[in-house]
Amino acid sequence: MSDRAEQRRARAEEADALLYLLLSKACDALGVPTEGVALVAVGGYGREELSPYSDLDVMLLHVEGYPRLDELAAQIWYPLWDSRTKLDHSVRTVAQARQAATDDVRVALGLLDARHVAGDSHLTLQLRSVLMADWRRTAKTRLPELAKACRERATSVGELAHLAEPDLKEAYGGLRDAVVLRALVASWLIDVPHPVVERTRRDLLDVRDELHAVTGRATDRLVADVAGEVAAGLGLSGRDELLRHVYETGRTLAYVCDMSWRRVESLLTRPPRSRRLQRTGGPLLVALDEGVGQHEGEVVLMPDARPERDAVLGLRAAAVAADRELGLSPAVCNRLATKALALSEPWPGEARRLLCALLGAGSGLLEVWEALDQAGYISRILPEWDTVRFRPPQSAIHRFTVDRHLLETCVEAAKMVRDVRRPDLLLVAALLHDLGKAVDGDHSVTGAVIAARIARRIGFNEADADTITLLVRQHLMLAQVATRRDLDDPMTVDLVAGIVRDTETLDLLEALTYADARAAGPAASSPWRIRLVGELCRRVRGELSGGQSMWTDTPPIPVPALHQVVGIGGLGVAVTDHHGDLRVSVAVPDQVGTLSTVAAVLAVERLAVRAAVVTSVDGLGISQWTVAGSPPDPVRLRDRLAVALRDNTDLVRRLAARDSSAPRVASRVDLLPGASETATVLQVRAHDRPGLMYDVTSAIAATGADIRSAHVSTLGAECVDVFYLTDRHGSPLEAEDARTTAKTVLDRLSS
Repeated sequence: MSDRAEQRRARAEEADALLYLLLSKACDALGVPTEGVALVAVGGYGREELSPYSDLDVMLLHVEGYPRLDELAAQIWYPLWDSRTKLDHSVRTVAQARQAATDDVRVALGLLDARHVAGDSHLTLQLRSVLMADWRRTAKTRLPELAKACRERATSVGELAHLAEPDLKEAYGGLRDAVVLRALVASWLIDVPHPVVERTRRDLLDVRDELHAVTGRATDRLVADVAGEVAAGLGLSGRDELLRHVYETGRTLAYVCDMSWRRVESLLTRPPRSRRLQRTGGPLLVALDEGVGQHEGEVVLMPDARPERDAVLGLRAAAVAADRELGLSPAVCNRLATKALALSEPWPGEARRLLCALLGAGSGLLEVWEALDQAGYISRILPEWDTVRFRPPQSAIHRFTVDRHLLETCVEAAKMVRDVRRPDLLLVAALLHDLGKAVDGDHSVTGAVIAARIARRIGFNEADADTITLLVRQHLMLAQVATRRDLDDPMTVDLVAGIVRDTETLDLLEALTYADARAAGPAASSPWRIRLVGELCRRVRGELSGGQSMWTDTPPIPVPALHQVVGIGGLGVAVTDHHGDLRVSVAVPDQVGTLSTVAAVLAVERLAVRAAVVTSVDGLGISQWTVAGSPPDPVRLRDRLAVALRDNTDLVRRLAARDSSAPRVASRVDLLPGASETATVLQVRAHDRPGLMYDVTSAIAATGADIRSAHVSTLGAECVDVFYLTDRHGSPLEAEDARTTAKTVLDRLSS
């Protein structure tokens, strides 16, 4: 036991001795028995965790009809008040204590730590027995109430690990949650890692003890003015080291809480055992992706998965968990951290795509990243992350630690991935933009050097790495220029235009600016600042392109000579490896609807489409697909395609069954006027999922429009699909027909 823990126990023992003396004197003076009455310590006093200025939380417990009770209570309480002891007291029978615990879950938590101090020990034992029995009997109905209270507290107070002036008790991951974990264990429904919880609780109590000593009063708020003195008292170098210690402790405790509440939720929503035994179908382990499955609300590895052989398995599991907002099993995280095969440098394309999918998952990113970070996996794939972990914010406008701010920026950026042409560059820049804060100097400059190195390591080509580097280097520029320069001065617009050079980069930098500001906090994302940045970007965009955003331009359509590979006049399939990418080339008779059939076959074969180019050559519909998954047998693929072209009923049924569990996210369908003089150009932005390509192409086919060519691109978790459509005469669609086609596709994706 640490010296401070011994001091806390000594304070409790001193209080016990005083209360024992007061009860004995009062009973003697009034001539009443000590049988049938007891003094009981509850809450922190019950746990023997008294800090220097903690309240004494005491209950005078008595049997019904105990004589001269009010006089007895007065002779105990008044001497304490006279000595200026801070007292939180109550007088109750066992029945009244049970009712109070039933009425208020916070009272119930305090009473679970009831400890006998003086008087009738049998009465205290009776109280503890009935309260513990009540808690275990009603836990399944009380725990949702407790979970709601914890969520509300976390929302109102914030997370201990990310507050500039943390509340050691009430913030999420603080002392209050350590008590909650004790209550979860007392329910007998789940267990928690006791050594971890006890260590973190002890560390927070040590900080609070010193905080009380420095301030000379009872407080749980670690304000900046006293942080330096508290750090010195704890033998730490200063405020930053103290905050990093508190943040690390709070984050560890919050992670245990997240994991514990997830297990409670899984337990409470699990069917009764009798119903589980009557199951006639449906596996307990559900496959979600290659090597990845779901079991009781958590993402796990399939029995045949081998992380020591599959370097991208960890990122695949993380992306799936974040996308579906599921927890990642702690055992899986530990296994990945210790056993996963190291990624080659530069990373393979699939690893880079999965990282972007993880970063683009929205709020689902936070818990998954934290689980992997706790286990040590993030340090393996991104060693630079160690330098910003738990780093306190240096500016008052920031509400989070540097590492959490980077993740929150990714969450905000994920909301804008459909507003930029290259969402993968936006998401990676969001993750990296403040890494320079761990190095002396201008963090934008130092961070750009770090970002350039990481971008190349994870496999971006030189042009993309340069774009990421520019975004990190200039991530503060738009806000600074917008708020400090005259927007009516042509030189202001010329300055920004000269830095970004094209509208595609401007779109990315504008989105990163908004995401960074919103993640920082209300002060950085005030309507005034956002409006000025938007006005600046509008003027720069006009200077660069006359108001047209570059991402609406469609690159020239390549016409691959695939007919030389698969043959002319019939059905053909070829599977090749192209610089590490798995490619499937298909030739089918060119007619409306065949493209959707090919897409459905690939989806049923569990081949995720990453990119595709489709065109017509010599009466054949030629398509070249870049896919992820196990290389398929081309003969089996061709045979399945031949059957499906004759009758796709079974294929559609199987695809619908696979697609039913995938999360649905609002899609965006746009017509791009002016993008082509010879075709109608339709752009679809949607969340990647099995069967997406089939849904889009079958909806287009249903309108009678012909797909002259298609350009499919999957960037992270987002698909950007561009289709060049013509009527049966090979001309662009009439305006009304084009609008009908766009609406049909959107309705199909929304259903």
